[in-house]
Amino acid sequence: MPLYKTITVNPGTKALIWKIEEPYEQLADGIVLTDHCQDRVDGMKSDLHRRGFMSVRHLLAEEGYVDHDLFYDEKGKPHLKDGKKISITHSFTFSAIILSDTEVGIDIEMQRPKILKIAHKFTPVEEYRTLANDDAVMRKLTIVWGAKESLYKSFAEKGVSFLQHIYVHDFRLDDNETKAEVSFEGKNAIYKVWFLEFERFTCAYAQIEA
Repeated sequence: MPLYKTITVNPGTKALIWKIEEPYEQLADGIVLTDHCQDRVDGMKSDLHRRGFMSVRHLLAEEGYVDHDLFYDEKGKPHLKDGKKISITHSFTFSAIILSDTEVGIDIEMQRPKILKIAHKFTPVEEYRTLANDDAVMRKLTIVWGAKESLYKSFAEKGVSFLQHIYVHDFRLDDNETKAEVSFEGKNAIYKVWFLEFERFTCAYAQIEA
């Protein structure tokens, strides 16, 4: 059971990362899904997506939850029936959840050079042109994307733009944390963001401060 990493962010917040190595049949064994979630899995054409979906249920089980404890609102945001806040992500061979007493978001991204080509769509790229090489730029942009994705998931308002409404404060690659904020239609939220890199993946997770 490859629980890859457990991170105690603070007394009320924990993140868990799973490395997806098992076949779908092994991941599905012993997991009881709601009818809605079973329909979702049955409709997935990608085996990797199906395995990612089921690995999240194992992460929930690590914290004492089952699939029936999880539900989604009309915006597609996940919630737990006991009121604990949750965010979910999976990318290729990794999945993760974050649980907290306050609003949180989490994202995992594979580090890929193509982010250099789309950076202008989600951040002012001039800020990163001073970095030593394309690998450093790729790593930093992946962190920025993950941070913005985490805030987007937590804020959960239709129409929020990564480029126009979410701002990530500058940071160094060895900082491991930064701050970010969302400003949208009169609503403002400030988050603390943490990030870590492993096996050419980046995980960013955020918790609301104000």
